[in-house]
Order: sequence, then structure tokens, then C-alpha cells
Amino acid sequence: MGKNTIIGLLTVGLLGVAAVASAQEITRYNEGNYFYTSITIPPGAETMYLSGSGARPMADGSWGDMRQQTVNTFTRFKQTLEEQGWSMSDIVQVRAFAVAGDDGLDFAGFNEGYAEFFGTADNPMKPVRSFVEIKDLVVEGWLVEIEIRAARMPD
Repeated sequence: MGKNTIIGLLTVGLLGVAAVASAQEITRYNEGNYFYTSITIPPGAETMYLSGSGARPMADGSWGDMRQQTVNTFTRFKQTLEEQGWSMSDIVQVRAFAVAGDDGLDFAGFNEGYAEFFGTADNPMKPVRSFVEIKDLVVEGWLVEIEIRAARMPD
């Protein structure tokens, strides 16, 4: 066997190991109370993006407070994901756009509703997250609009 053949075999062997190691799983880093600061999604992962959405009006026509709207929105996301064979644990990114209500921006209410879905016994996973206060949302009555990105490794 010549020197070039051995180098070629070593290169193929090393590339094979690197590809196997890097394509194994979605990796989460620096866990906080509500989210991770970074998540690495390897090549070959399936992804799903859910458009920005907000709460539906309650039976009496009111919209509810920030916690209620957050719970309502994530409940509907959960239903959509499950209908397509995904789960809340597949969510890797949450972006929330919020407006202040009559009593100001209720970030604590958002976190209370959010905590019902992430970092729980049912779903110990936490996504990366952004929360931005804005002047207004398109739908009158919404205090928060949320969009998500989900990723999973194929079976």
C-alpha cells in the first residue's frame, strides 16, 4: 500500500467519524430558568415553522390577560404540532412580540403562562427565546403574538 493510499484511508475514516458525531442530536447549551442560550441543530434535522399567532377571544368576547393569552396561544400550537406528529418538546425557538396593557407590560404573566409548557415534567425541554415589546399588534385585543420553530432528528 502506498503512502497516498494510507492518507486517503485515514481521511475517509476521520470524515466518517466527524459526520456521525455531528449528525446525532440537537444540542442545547446554557440552561436558564425559562430557556437555553443556544441550541445547535445538526444537518439532516427536520424543521417546522409556525407563523405568528395570538389568543382567540374567550366566550364572553374578552381576550384575557397576558398569562391567559400566552396559555391560549401555546395550547393551540400544541394542538397543531400534535396533529402533524410533532410535540412541544420539538420546539427549539420562541419569538414573542408583546404590547403593554392598561397596567404596563406583563412580562411576569407571559413567563407564568410559558412555564406551563416548557421545563415541566411533561416537557423538560426549553427553547431559545426572544421577547420584544412593540407599540402595537395587528389584532385588536392581542397582548402577545408568538411564533415558533421546531426541529427534530428523523426516525
